[in-house]
Amino acid sequence: MVSKDLKTFTREEVAKHNKPDDLWIIVDSKVYNVSRFKDLHPGGASVFAEGDIAGQDATEAFYGLHRHEVLLRPQYARLQLGSIEGEGSVIYSREQGKLSDVPYAEPTWLSAGYYSAYFKESHRRLQAAMRTFMDEVVTPDLREEDGKRPSAHVIKAMAELNIHAMRMGPGKHLKGLVLMGGAVSPEEFDYFHELICIQEISRCGQRGYGDGLQSGAVIGLPPVMNFGSSNLRAKIIPEVLSGQKFICLAISEAFAGSDVAGLQTRATKSEDGKYWIINGTKKWITNGTFADYFTVACKTDTGFTVILVERSEGVETKPIKTSYSSSAGTAYITFDNVKVPVENTLGPEGGGIFVILSNFNHERWVMCASSARGQRLIVEECLKWINQRKAFGKPLSSQAVIRSKIAAMISRTESVQNWLENLTLQMCNMTYKEQAQKLAGPIGLLKMYATRCAQETAADAVQIFGGRGITKTGMGQYIEHYHRTVPFDAVLGGAEDVLGDLGVRQAIRQMPKNARL
Repeated sequence: MVSKDLKTFTREEVAKHNKPDDLWIIVDSKVYNVSRFKDLHPGGASVFAEGDIAGQDATEAFYGLHRHEVLLRPQYARLQLGSIEGEGSVIYSREQGKLSDVPYAEPTWLSAGYYSAYFKESHRRLQAAMRTFMDEVVTPDLREEDGKRPSAHVIKAMAELNIHAMRMGPGKHLKGLVLMGGAVSPEEFDYFHELICIQEISRCGQRGYGDGLQSGAVIGLPPVMNFGSSNLRAKIIPEVLSGQKFICLAISEAFAGSDVAGLQTRATKSEDGKYWIINGTKKWITNGTFADYFTVACKTDTGFTVILVERSEGVETKPIKTSYSSSAGTAYITFDNVKVPVENTLGPEGGGIFVILSNFNHERWVMCASSARGQRLIVEECLKWINQRKAFGKPLSSQAVIRSKIAAMISRTESVQNWLENLTLQMCNMTYKEQAQKLAGPIGLLKMYATRCAQETAADAVQIFGGRGITKTGMGQYIEHYHRTVPFDAVLGGAEDVLGDLGVRQAIRQMPKNARL
């Protein structure tokens, strides 16, 4: 901890402490004694020997090498002796619960002086509450690199504020609940409120950990909510939304991904017709390693059927190492003669294709929302970097080629967000059935566009950050992580080309027969 008896110094006094065994520096008007620390400095002691560092204001040099958060860590904060007389700190990083004032760091509706036809006061209240919760409760628990799943107290805290419930979208499941401490009522909750929840969670910048925050439920629970029996809904929904149990969506296999018709996991009826006997495997299943329930797509004698499977004898899950964190619980699942009551059938027997495809819309929309926010985080990181980094004696922002990359990144981010908001408006005004019929193509096209934009932005960001952009820690940590994990959005929920083709095929089906050039 920083000592409470901090003193004030003049710059002349600090300048006298410029020897190896008596070395002070100034960073943002704060005075630090690095005499003992210099030999422990990860970059070596030689950097402190420079004439413009020892006993001098090293603010520019420091921020060319380190993130602001370094100064806030206890082991470094204790090095502070005091501050410069008559001066105050002017540099800040993220402020808990606050909006960023970096241009384009926030969606337009959250930017000062701008307007939106979609967002109302309840949306602003929810956003403010979600931002504070994420910064105060979730951020201290971020554990992307150690691979551990989110802490139980975080999942519980989310449940207490009914965040898990809000991430399922508007509906009967919200009735009677107090949402985010009363920020929004269940009656007024719409898909724009859900969009806020998604994007505030995505803002943490750690994709694997973020997916560990019940993302399996976001895609695995809706089939239960929309197609499960009343008894099934009464049991499963409260367990999952309270954070007591986890559920995942198990569709993809080693044999088939986007090609749903190629799935090989099979379910056959027992002789008495009371049970499904399931055999097969599933692969790349988010939250699968710690899931209690599995929403499983199976081949049956009457076609495809979706069945809710509880973790039991014959169900085995193994972690899969992917390019992002094990915090997400990505799993390979084996079903070996798993016995499941027929009452666990979701939707009509043989009608699983409709269950799967209608669920895809919401899943892909969620991915688009997450992608849009992820791109915005990278824009913010890059704008900060080019403003503080110097190259050839000038700020990086003075380079036309850099500004060109930033312009493209901003344009892509804003276009994705605006298309996303347009489709969100359609969802707010359509029934679940209408969404399934009309929005599969547009959402598929948006996901294709969003993920391609994301990959271009990731590549540009690495070029802007250089070596730091491929380093897991330090200045470019968010850039490296984003560049490494951005393909997830392009693959999960349907590959880009498949979704693009889906959108065009749907458009062709709607073409008027008498249309001519």
